[in-house]
Amino acid sequence: MSEANIVLPSLSSGQVMILWLILISAIIGLGFGLVLMRIVLKADPGPKQMRDVGIAIEQGAMAYLRRQISTMIFFVVAIFIALFLMYRGVYHDLWLSLGIAVAFLMGVSASYGAGFVGMWLAVKGNVRSANAALTSFKSSMELAFKAGGVSGMFTVGLGLLGATIIFLVYQQNAMKVLVGFGFGGSLAALFMRVGGGIYTKAADVGGDLVGKVEQDLPEDDPRNAATIADNVGDNVGDCAGMAADVFESYEVTLVAAIILAAYAVSEPDFRAAYGAFTGMFAMKMIIFALILRAVGVFSSILGILAVRLPAGTGARDPMKPINNGYLVSAIASVAGFFIVDYFYMKDPRTGATDWRFACCATLGIVLAVVTLWLTNYFTHPDKAPTTETAVAAQTGPATLILSGLAEGLESSVWALIVIAGAIIGAMLLFRESLALQFYGIALTGLGLLTTTGFILAMDTYGPITDNAHGIFEMAGIHQEEASRTLSWMDAIGNTTKALTKGLAIATAVIAAVSLFRSFIDEAHLGLLGVQINMPTVFVGLMIGGAVPFLFSAFAIKAVSRAAYQVVFEVRRQLHLHPGIMEGKELPDYARCVDIVTETAQRELLGPGILAIFAPLLVGFGLDAGALGGFLGGTILTGQLLAVFMSNTGATWDNAKKKVEDGFLGGKGTDIHKAAVVGDTVGDPFKDTAGPALNPMIKVMNLVGILAAPFCTVSISNLTLERIIVVVLSIVLLGIAVALSKRGSISGETTESSTANKAAAA
Repeated sequence: MSEANIVLPSLSSGQVMILWLILISAIIGLGFGLVLMRIVLKADPGPKQMRDVGIAIEQGAMAYLRRQISTMIFFVVAIFIALFLMYRGVYHDLWLSLGIAVAFLMGVSASYGAGFVGMWLAVKGNVRSANAALTSFKSSMELAFKAGGVSGMFTVGLGLLGATIIFLVYQQNAMKVLVGFGFGGSLAALFMRVGGGIYTKAADVGGDLVGKVEQDLPEDDPRNAATIADNVGDNVGDCAGMAADVFESYEVTLVAAIILAAYAVSEPDFRAAYGAFTGMFAMKMIIFALILRAVGVFSSILGILAVRLPAGTGARDPMKPINNGYLVSAIASVAGFFIVDYFYMKDPRTGATDWRFACCATLGIVLAVVTLWLTNYFTHPDKAPTTETAVAAQTGPATLILSGLAEGLESSVWALIVIAGAIIGAMLLFRESLALQFYGIALTGLGLLTTTGFILAMDTYGPITDNAHGIFEMAGIHQEEASRTLSWMDAIGNTTKALTKGLAIATAVIAAVSLFRSFIDEAHLGLLGVQINMPTVFVGLMIGGAVPFLFSAFAIKAVSRAAYQVVFEVRRQLHLHPGIMEGKELPDYARCVDIVTETAQRELLGPGILAIFAPLLVGFGLDAGALGGFLGGTILTGQLLAVFMSNTGATWDNAKKKVEDGFLGGKGTDIHKAAVVGDTVGDPFKDTAGPALNPMIKVMNLVGILAAPFCTVSISNLTLERIIVVVLSIVLLGIAVALSKRGSISGETTESSTANKAAAA
C-alpha cells in the first residue's frame, strides 16, 4: 500500500501527553547543553598569544560556514519548491504537501544549527583546553569532553524537538511529513561533510607535505602558512560536518522506524497477528520509537557526567574515562529500554509485556559496542594493526601505505559481518511478521544511536584536542609536560573520531535497509520484489554500486588539487620571505585560507547533484525495480568503501603520531617522513570521502522513497514528464562531472610548472 493511502487512528489523550513529555525531554537536553556551554566559557582562555591564535581560528571557521550557507541557499530553495509541487499532485492536500516542504527546510536548518553550535563552542573550547593543560591533564581532558558534549546535546535536542513538533502538528499523518525532515537533515549533512572535508584535508595535506617532509617543521609550527587553515578545517570538517552527519543519522533512523510502524497496518501478516488491534498497536510502535529517543537524552547526560578523572591524575590514556562514560550511557539506555517496554509495550491480545521490542533496541547497543571495539582495534596507536603499519615505515612510504591499506580492507569486512548479524538478530526476534522484522531492524538503529549525545561528545573531543595542541604550538608556549598531555589527547582524538565514523556508517546501513522496505511499498514492488535476474534491475545494481566510487573520486580530486595549490603557496612564501623561517616575520595565513575556502565551495555542488539525480535517472530512465537495484548496490559498496577509507586513514594517522611520540626514532627521521606521506594519503580517505559516503547513502535512499510514486511504470512506457526528468538528470549529472574536472592541474604547461618549482626552490 502507498504511504498516501495509509490511515492511522487518531492519537489518544494519553499519547498526546507522552508527546508533550518527549518534547520536554528535548528541552532538557538543550538545557544541559547550555549548562555545559557555560562551564566551558567560564574557563580561562589563557595568555594573549594563545587567545590570538584561537581568535584567528574562530574567525576563519565562522567565515567559512557563513559562505557555505550562502552558497547552498539557492539549491535548498529549489528543492523546497520542487517537493511542494511534486507532493501537491500526490496528496491533493495543500496542508500536507506544504508540510513536507517546510519539514525539509526544518531538517536543513536543524542540521546546520547543530553543526554551527558544535563548531562555535569547539572554537571556544580549544584554547581553554590548551590553557588547562598547563595546570593538569584532568582539567584539560574533562574540559575538552564537556565542550564536545555541547555539540552532542544540541544535536539530540534539536533532532527530537523537530520530530516531536511535527508529530504534534500532523499527528497520524506525521510519517508522511517526517520524510521531508529527514531528507533536509541528510542533504545539509552531505554538503557540510563534503565542503568541510575538502577544506580541512586540503590544508592539512598541503601543510604537512611542505612543513614536515620538506622543511622538518613540527606540527602546527607558526612558520607554516597553512597552519591556521589546517586548524580551521578541523572545526568546519570534524565539528560542524560531523554534528550535521550524526544529526541526520539520528533523525533518519527515527523516521525509518516511524514509517515502518505506519506501513505495518497494511501488511497482511501484521493484520493477521493483531486483528482489530492493528491500527492501535501500530501507533504504539510509533510512540515507542519516540520514547526511546527521549531515553537517549538522559542516558547521554549520565554518560557525559561520568567522564571524570580522580583529582591529581597525571597523563594517562584518555580512552579509559571515555570508555567508562560510554559504558554508563549504554547501561542506562538498556535499562530505559526495558522500563519503557514493561510499562508501554503490552501485547493487546494477551495484556502481557512483549519484551522483543526492548531486545531489538538492546541489539543496537550491542552493535555499537562491537563496532567501537573493532574500530578501536584497527586504529588505536597501541594496537597491533597501527603498530605494524608504523613498523612498515622503516622501508619507506610504499610498505607503510600497503600495510595500512590491508588493515583497512580487512576492517571493512568485519564491520559488514557485524551489521549483517544485527539485522539477522532482529529478524529472528520477529519471525512471524515481515513488517515487524523491518521495524525491529529500525529499532536496532534507534538503539545504536540512543547514546547520540555521548557519541558526538566523543567525536567533537577529537578536533578540540587537535586544535588545543595546535594552539599550544603556535603560541610558542614551552612546557614539556603540557605538550605531552595535549599530544596524547590529540592522538586518542583520532581514535574517537574513527569510532564515531564507524557508528555513523553502521547506522547509515541499518537506516538504509529499513528505508528500503519503505521504498518497496511506495514503488508497489511488494509482490515482485527487486528481481536481480531482470536486466534493468541488474543494470541498476551495477550503476548503484559504481556511484560511491565516483562520489569518492569527486571528493579526493578536490582535496588533491587544493593541496597542490597550498604546497606551492607555502613554498612561495618561504622563498620570497626568508624571515619566516628565521622567525622574524609571520606568514600570510589568510592566503591559504582563501585557497581552501574557494576550492571547498567550488566542489560542493558536484557530489550533491550526483546524490540526488543519479537515483532519479535510474528510476525514471529505467523503472522502479532498477531503482531498487540501484539502492541495494549503493548501500553495499558505500558501506564497504566508507569503513575502508575511514579506518585506513585513521591507521595511517595514528602510525604517524606513534612515530612522532618517539617510536622508531621519532620526528625528523626518514621513518617519520614516510609516516607523514601515509598520513597525507589517508587524510582525504578518513575525513572527506569516507565519512561523506554516510549521508550520501541516506540521501539516495530518501530520494528513492520520495521519487518512488512516480517511477512505477515500466521502461517501455514513456511520458513527457518522464522524458523531461531523464534529460534534466543527464544534463545535471554531466555538469557534476564537468565541475569535478574544473581546476584540473593536468593543463599546466611544463614551463609554468618549472617556473613554480624554481620560485619555490
